[in-house]
Amino acid sequence: MKRYWQTPKAGAISDLKLQQAPLAALASDKISVEVKAIGLNFADIFALTGLYSATPKGAFTPGLEFSGVISALGSEHISPFKVGDRVMGVTRFGGYCDTIDIAPDYLVPLPSDWRHEQGAAYLVQTLTAWYGLTELGNLKPEQTVLIHSAAGGVGLQAMKLVKALGGTPVGTVSSEQKQAFLNTQGFDDVIVRQGSFGKQLKQAERTFDLVLDAIGGEVQTASFNHLSPMGRLVVFGAAEFTPGKNRPNYLKAVWRYLKRPKYDIMPMISDNKSVMAFNLIWLWEQKTLLKEQLAAMQKVHIAPPHVGHTFAFEDALNAIECLRSGKSLGKVVLVVKK
Repeated sequence: MKRYWQTPKAGAISDLKLQQAPLAALASDKISVEVKAIGLNFADIFALTGLYSATPKGAFTPGLEFSGVISALGSEHISPFKVGDRVMGVTRFGGYCDTIDIAPDYLVPLPSDWRHEQGAAYLVQTLTAWYGLTELGNLKPEQTVLIHSAAGGVGLQAMKLVKALGGTPVGTVSSEQKQAFLNTQGFDDVIVRQGSFGKQLKQAERTFDLVLDAIGGEVQTASFNHLSPMGRLVVFGAAEFTPGKNRPNYLKAVWRYLKRPKYDIMPMISDNKSVMAFNLIWLWEQKTLLKEQLAAMQKVHIAPPHVGHTFAFEDALNAIECLRSGKSLGKVVLVVKK
C-alpha cells in the first residue's frame, strides 16, 4: 500500500487528508523510490490555499522534494542508478508520499555522509538560491548581496552560496533569535528588520549589488531603492501574501496586491537597475537546463542544509503550520517511518 496526503482541491489547508491506496504498476521508464524524508516549501502552502499559479486543478498531493532509497527499476531502465541507492529528488507536486515513481532525470545521489533529512532539505532550496544568484543575479566575486529571510531554508543556502562564490552576504531576519542563529552559522552581518526597513537602510547608508527577495511589500521597495548602479533585484516569492492558519484572508490579500511594489522602466534605465522574478517549478519541464543547474550548483562546496524542525509523516498539518508561522529556522522536514 502507498500512503499519501491529498487535498480534494485548493482552498483550505485543513482539507489535506492522509490517504492510502494499492501501489500502481511501475512504468517501464520510471524508478520507484521508498521515501524516507520530505522537504516542505512555502509553495506547498500557497498551492494548498489556491494562491500559487502552478497549482494543479482538482485533487492533488503537495510536495516538491524528497529523499529515499531506490526500491525498483522500470524495465527500460538505462540510468546508472540501482536498487538500494540512496537518492534525493525533485517532483512537480506529489512529494507528500511514502513511495514515489519518478523519471531518473529528477534524481541525484544522496551524499554518503548526509542524513535523509538533509537530502530532503537540499535540492529545491539550494536550486532556488543558486538560480536566483547565478543565472539571473549574475553574482560576481566581491559583490554585496542582501538576502531576506536569511534564517529560512532558501535564505540560509543563499548565504552559504554567496560566501562560497566570493561575495559578501548580508542577511535580514524578523527577530533577534534568528539573528543569533545566523551568527552561530558563521554570518555576522545580519539586520533585524524593525519598523520601516527603508529608514533602517538609509540610516546605515547601505547599498547592494544584488538582492534576493521573497517577502515583497515595503521591504522589497526599500531593497530596490538601495541598489547600487547596475544592481539587480531578484524576486522568487511574496511572503507578505502568506495565508492565515487555514485559508487566505482575501480582503487583506487584495489590499496588499493593490499596494504591491511597482517599477517604472524609465527611471530604471537612468539609475541602471533591474528587476527579475522567477518561479522555479517551471524548470521541471526543461530537463536539460534543470540538470545543468543541478550539476553546476553541486560543484560548489557548502555545508549540508540545516534541518531545524522534523515531524512524523503522519503529522504533516502541524509541520505545515510550523513553516507557515514564519518562526522556523532552516528547513522543515517530514520523516517517513515504516
